[in-house]
Amino acid sequence: MAIVTEAQVIKVLQQLNPWWRNPAEIKPRSKPRKRVAYYEAIKTVEHKTIRRFAVLSGARRVGKTTILYQMIDKIIADGINPRNILYVSFDNPIIKLINADELISIYETLHPITGERYVFFDEIQYTNDWELWMKVIYDIRSDVRLAATGSASPVLEKGASDSGTGRWRVLKVPTMSFYEYCELLSVPDLPEIPAGLRITGLSSLSEGELADLMNRFSPMRQHFNRYMTIGGFPELALSGEDVYARRILREDVVDKVIKRDVLSLFNVRNPLSMEKLFIYLCMNSSGIFNKQTAASALENISVSTIEDYIRFLEMSNLIYCSAPIKVGGKASLKGKPKIYIADAAIRNAVLMIEDVLSDEAEMGIMAETLVYKHIVAFFQNNASAHIGYYRNAKDNQKEVDIVIELPKEKILCEVKYRNDSAVPETDAIVALSNEEKTNVSHAFVLSKSLAHYGISRHETKVPIFRIPVLPFVYMLGKAEAEGRGGKI
Repeated sequence: MAIVTEAQVIKVLQQLNPWWRNPAEIKPRSKPRKRVAYYEAIKTVEHKTIRRFAVLSGARRVGKTTILYQMIDKIIADGINPRNILYVSFDNPIIKLINADELISIYETLHPITGERYVFFDEIQYTNDWELWMKVIYDIRSDVRLAATGSASPVLEKGASDSGTGRWRVLKVPTMSFYEYCELLSVPDLPEIPAGLRITGLSSLSEGELADLMNRFSPMRQHFNRYMTIGGFPELALSGEDVYARRILREDVVDKVIKRDVLSLFNVRNPLSMEKLFIYLCMNSSGIFNKQTAASALENISVSTIEDYIRFLEMSNLIYCSAPIKVGGKASLKGKPKIYIADAAIRNAVLMIEDVLSDEAEMGIMAETLVYKHIVAFFQNNASAHIGYYRNAKDNQKEVDIVIELPKEKILCEVKYRNDSAVPETDAIVALSNEEKTNVSHAFVLSKSLAHYGISRHETKVPIFRIPVLPFVYMLGKAEAEGRGGKI
């Protein structure tokens, strides 16, 4: 505390917690639309019999801080004294200079407090030994309920495994699903979907029922195209200036993460090299990543450094790494992940691609990225689910974009986001759907046109079902929002 005075800290806390003076001050900060992660977080923190802290992990601008404010709003509405609620951002330059224990001590000297305290720590990875302080708070302060956020997920997850076992849950907050985007923007005339209908149940509908359902998505095409280009970042989605929003995305989500967050959290000595690698990944997004090829293309960056940087970018929620998965008796490519940018809009912003909607190749990359992100989010609370891809080790043309591996089954998804979504007989999804010992239960070809749907002409043991990307991701997001995630 020698660097800053207690008075300085108190002044900052009063600014960060205006509801101490006027409970209505929380309203402008709390948004009416709530994300899936909000419900999981508030349930965790308020649970009456199982006491757990909640730690929200996600990229910048995905809405983690808003979720904390929404939780605070609900707690105040439930009748908790606003002075029993402490919000702290460790991104604040004054707050960064002290630890969590000192903060709580100073807070408790401000007001006479009785009953449970609700503590909200924002960007907690910026305070030293945060996981040890949270462990101490959990163990010796049974009157404290706590939620925290952080932008570097495995940093948080390591702390959770080392100190947080049985003490807190790490909840992933991806960018918004297309369904959440539509809800946030109050898109009119959203399609009615039969209650409880899952994507795997579409094949049981009659031709007329399926045609009617697909037709309901027609008015959403313009919204879907904007979602693909602007991304699932709430504040930017609400912006009326898409060009400006893409610039903010590039500056805040990418530049600040690489040039500040990663630099400080992982002690990266050459942020320019990492930036070059990220641009390289954007240019080769959804492709199989070869670290030797990348090292050669980027020059002066060793393979070991490439490996470290990939891990750091994944930790910072900027990329997904999709591992190869073996399907049946066919040997799969080993050791080389497919890498996706965390949101297709990040890639658009970095590469500054003009008129992306008219470029079929670019739209194909965006669509596959979008589908992968939705599937990962949908299964994130299913610990037994593994999401990867398949490529035959002997024939590089034999590939399935996304494989969902569950304990007793595998689900195949091939993205054909182009005007001609026909699947040749030689494609891997056809061969794998026709084998006895693959454990494939469902196979989907995800098309571009809303007119391309239904059972394909291929005569396979497991029917291949075509469904447009738009309804596929919308239905996944809706099911997740309704608490039906984990079972497609």
